[in-house]
Amino acid sequence: METIGRLQSDKARLEVKAQTLEREAKECRMRTEECQQQLRRCQSELNRQVKQSSSVIQEKVPFNDTSEYLALSHLDKNDLLQTRDLSGQALSFIQDLVAALLNFHSYTEQRVHIYPLDSSIEPISPLNQKFSQYLHENAAYVRPLEDSCLQLHQSITEDTVTVLETVVKLKSFADNFSSYTHFLQKILPYQLKSLEEECDTPLCTAALTAKNQELQSDIKRVTSVFEKLQSYIYLLSLPSVRQDAMPQSSTSAVFTQLAACLHSLHDAIKEMSKHYNQKAGLEQDLPTITQKLCTTTECLLGSLGSLTSSTGKIATFFSNNLDFFTSSGYSPRGSTVPLNPLQAESMLANKKKAAAYIHARPQSVPYKEALSNRRILTSSTESREGLTQQVHQSQEKIARLEQEKEHWLLEAQLGKVRLEKENQRIADLETQLAAALGGSPYSQPAAASTLAQSHEEAEKETILSSWMLCLCLQMGDEESREQLIKTHYMARVGELTTQLQISDSKAVHFHSECRALAKRLAIAEKSRETLSEEVKLANQNITRLQDELATTKRSYEDQLSMMSDHLCSMNETLSKQREEIDTLKLGSKVQHLDFSCLPFYPFKFNTSWNHLKKSLS
Repeated sequence: METIGRLQSDKARLEVKAQTLEREAKECRMRTEECQQQLRRCQSELNRQVKQSSSVIQEKVPFNDTSEYLALSHLDKNDLLQTRDLSGQALSFIQDLVAALLNFHSYTEQRVHIYPLDSSIEPISPLNQKFSQYLHENAAYVRPLEDSCLQLHQSITEDTVTVLETVVKLKSFADNFSSYTHFLQKILPYQLKSLEEECDTPLCTAALTAKNQELQSDIKRVTSVFEKLQSYIYLLSLPSVRQDAMPQSSTSAVFTQLAACLHSLHDAIKEMSKHYNQKAGLEQDLPTITQKLCTTTECLLGSLGSLTSSTGKIATFFSNNLDFFTSSGYSPRGSTVPLNPLQAESMLANKKKAAAYIHARPQSVPYKEALSNRRILTSSTESREGLTQQVHQSQEKIARLEQEKEHWLLEAQLGKVRLEKENQRIADLETQLAAALGGSPYSQPAAASTLAQSHEEAEKETILSSWMLCLCLQMGDEESREQLIKTHYMARVGELTTQLQISDSKAVHFHSECRALAKRLAIAEKSRETLSEEVKLANQNITRLQDELATTKRSYEDQLSMMSDHLCSMNETLSKQREEIDTLKLGSKVQHLDFSCLPFYPFKFNTSWNHLKKSLS
């Protein structure tokens, strides 16, 4: 009965939990639908705002001459130059630090393979094997520090405003520094255990044990200082990701703490180098010391010396320039009010564009020369108008002369035909005269040929005379005919002139329209790129929300299936318990025992069983 009661309480608790999960799942589905609707509304609103802004910019804003940008003045270039110089110095110090860290980890790995056991003679302990494996990966964590610092230095130029809000590459340096800090945290327990193994060797003296314990505390201190540095560098990189991540009033405190932390790192590494030197001196007295161990220890001490020197230089450099780092930022020349970095970036970008535009444009003409050129242009325009009028008059005269030329050509052809006709008639008369006088027989063929030629000439004259007759009949007399020809050619010249003017005007119109269309196409391309980026971001948000919805739905489905399996197992358990209770009832009736206190439990069990069946159905 206690088991039944416990199972019933578990069942009730699970039912409540199942109802709670179902309600949460329903709420999640509702929230997901609301988020999707809100996303669609935001997307449509953004598209509307983009279209409205684009139309306003294209139609109403020829030049955005706001007072905010008019207030900008020239920056003091000494700040820009000093920032570039300091970034170069910091890069050289970081390169020295990276080289020292690489040497320190590499020589530490070599020492692990030599002491307390030489790996060339016998296998080292599994702990040192793992420690050596981790130390072998040090370059993957140390090299990115130099690379990211180099990228940071390259991003800082003399033409950019360098503040925490604009130094985007500082975030990558902070991430790489954080990775190296995690590497130090990972190898810290192995370093401590490796020093403990050195203390457990039979030849380890009490003085060496004490030095190893001091080194353990030094290593812990160095790791903790690196963790603090990582926190401060991460804080300084936040404004480049989100401008309101850290107030400007806290920047000075962060830089101050960072400078103090760098001095703490220098002190800790200096102390660790001193203890390593003392330990190396004690190890020289051991009888089992080898030349390979001595050489490795000397190289390790040299790397520690370089590490101490580089950290000291970094701490001194940071302290000397702390006033510049904690300054309020760039300000216009002659003003104490700090300048918004985004405004300064925009101003410098516009300055570059203006310089490039002026450089690309040709040199301007002096004012006096421009006035002289204008007078020459005006007189040239007047001369051009006079010459144009003369050209029109000459063209009209040429057209009239061409018409007269055509007329006299026709007259010349007609006169030539008449002349040939008269010559032929004279030849015929001479032939007839010769025949009348009694010609020779040889003169008959000549007469025949002359007669044939006269027939051809007569036919030509007839055709030409008919053509001229038709022309005269169509045109009338000579004056009217000349007037008609002149009118026809003048009309033709006028039509050609009109067509030429129309073609010129169409060409100018099409040229201006093509330029306008090209500008609109460029603006449309920029708008399309911007909208494509926004659509891509919106699609990424939709995909992320759908993934979260699917993950939540899958987790709830898994929980519901697990609860269903658990309820089924409880149902089987309850069935077994009921069979046992029935068996016990039958046994109690045979033995005539008193179960006056039992009827309540079967009633309670039956009620719970009916409730469970309803829930399962």
